[in-house]
Amino acid sequence: MLNNLIIRAEKPADYKNTELMTMRSFWNKFGPGCSEHNMVRIIRESKDYIPQISRIAELDGKIVGAVFYTKAWIDDGSAKREVALLGPLAVEPTMEGNGIGGALLVESIKLAKKNGIAGIILAGEPDYYPKFGFELCSKYGITDAEGNSYDAYLCYPLTDAFKSCKGKFIESGDFAKIGDEKLLEEISKEFPDYRKVKVQEGFMQIFDEHLGRVESIQGEIYNVRYWELVIPAKLSDNLQEKPYVGSDVQFCWNHKGGESKITKVLKNLLEQK
Repeated sequence: MLNNLIIRAEKPADYKNTELMTMRSFWNKFGPGCSEHNMVRIIRESKDYIPQISRIAELDGKIVGAVFYTKAWIDDGSAKREVALLGPLAVEPTMEGNGIGGALLVESIKLAKKNGIAGIILAGEPDYYPKFGFELCSKYGITDAEGNSYDAYLCYPLTDAFKSCKGKFIESGDFAKIGDEKLLEEISKEFPDYRKVKVQEGFMQIFDEHLGRVESIQGEIYNVRYWELVIPAKLSDNLQEKPYVGSDVQFCWNHKGGESKITKVLKNLLEQK
């Protein structure tokens, strides 16, 4: 982790920068653009927001990460027990691989325990969160509001009482506002008009890899533009189509300075004639 990273409470002066960083963090990950910057604003205005355990990460005066929590409930049909919903957890994309997300999780979990919260629930990357102690909700008999279980549906028990909280997970009613397209359109006018990429119909999820665009080619090296960075990458052995300058690609970024690999050549459906 970065030695000069500061984990602290968010201040009103941070709001816009936190929203921009969150927008960049989730841009084109689940589909064209994102709505997480709108989610952050909705959370702050919600009566169910838990600012006592929500935190931002600051590096050299710049916001490079954030984690937000809201009140939620486990409903067993006869009673509702209060827990906390984690999300979004955002990291500035050009700073990935530096332990920022982990630092935010460790500090906020510590604060949640200190504040007497029974447990934490989230829907997120099943290969990432278990490294920090998260377990499958299904282990404790917890489902979503419709009674379904998923590998991405995870929890972190903080008290013995949580371990007996079987039932359906109910999030804040304010989250319904996230689907308001007009509201998203209005807030998005306040931010840069980043290029949207759509690589398939319906829902997509890109976590372990990244979307980039080939900027130049030097022999076997393909220089991939990823936000303000240019990352040199080679082609993976099983790549079926060779990229060219201007190709949208999916790539594995080796954050530790090793070899990065292009794994897919993509077509942006929004730009197809």
